[in-house]
Amino acid sequence: MKKILSILCVISLFFTLFACVSSESDKLESPIYTGEKLSGTLRICNLGEYISVGIDRETVDIIKLFEEETGIDVIYTTVDNNESMYAKLTSGTVNYDVIITSDYMIERLIAENHLASFDAASLSNYGNIADRFKNLEYDPTNSYSAPYFWGTVGIIYNTKYVTAEEAKSWNVLWDQKYRGKVLMYDNPRDAFAVAQKLLGYSINTTDETEIRASADKLKKGNFIYVADQIFAKIPAENAYLGVCYAGDYLTMLADNEDLAFSIPAEGTNVFTDAMCITAKSSCKELAQFFINYMLDAQIGKINAEYVGYATPNTASMALLDESITSNTAIYPDNVDEMVANKNWERMFHLPTATIRLMSELLTEVRSK
Repeated sequence: MKKILSILCVISLFFTLFACVSSESDKLESPIYTGEKLSGTLRICNLGEYISVGIDRETVDIIKLFEEETGIDVIYTTVDNNESMYAKLTSGTVNYDVIITSDYMIERLIAENHLASFDAASLSNYGNIADRFKNLEYDPTNSYSAPYFWGTVGIIYNTKYVTAEEAKSWNVLWDQKYRGKVLMYDNPRDAFAVAQKLLGYSINTTDETEIRASADKLKKGNFIYVADQIFAKIPAENAYLGVCYAGDYLTMLADNEDLAFSIPAEGTNVFTDAMCITAKSSCKELAQFFINYMLDAQIGKINAEYVGYATPNTASMALLDESITSNTAIYPDNVDEMVANKNWERMFHLPTATIRLMSELLTEVRSK
């Protein structure tokens, strides 16, 4: 009998300990939301590897935390890139309430009436967003979005194989000695932007001659086209270098200390990703509630620490360790200057014919 009781005590202790670490709120110094429990279901679509998830006893799973604290259920899905999100959103086969996507895609979705307007300024946490991320070209009146993260695109490279001097130019991606070891993003805007900057074109060009010349340049490369596969290939040294969002560099650096990041001299894309409510959402008030929750200072800090991207949230910035905020790969100190002289560009929505041409040409490039 004593043996049975002992076993039961061990089992009871196990489940008690498990319960202690299974609650996301237990990982916080103080709760985010303390109001009455709500009800309903939110359908959220985000880009891959782009929110804090509970990988251990200390890392907060933000979606689970939101569900625990608020009582709202979340159906959370991810996509590889903005174009895949657009295809799903406009297919009519799936419905989302909240999407997290990039500036140029938001501009397109607004133009095509796929987003619902909301008063971002009325959200209690919207004041946390720095003014430089408000009234941007893709949403000049702040009527359709609330900033999530921002960043730049550059080259991630392994210092065991690639020198810092080589990584100062996009040209290194075409160097034959790295043939078969170079990663390129598998979406038209990012892939073409690299070739366009190298050739001296704007990443927003609609000139067919320039677009075709950029496709020809891409054809001359021997790239492995990837999306989230970059997180496995670069740290494992299955590839030595590739095009990379700055925030993702930090994530991979944790797995391989020989990695470095460079923004090439020819210029790059500086982007803002933001949270939006879809026009077809059936629970827009809950969607706004979620967006406001994500703008909380503590949530922004947790998220920025996990994903590695630059936060536009000044309250979250104040909570981050200086080792993060002083990292110029993530928080470059010359952004405004580089954007002003058009060396670094923001992507804008392009005409449908241009988008179609770039998509067709990238398909052709990949199949060469």
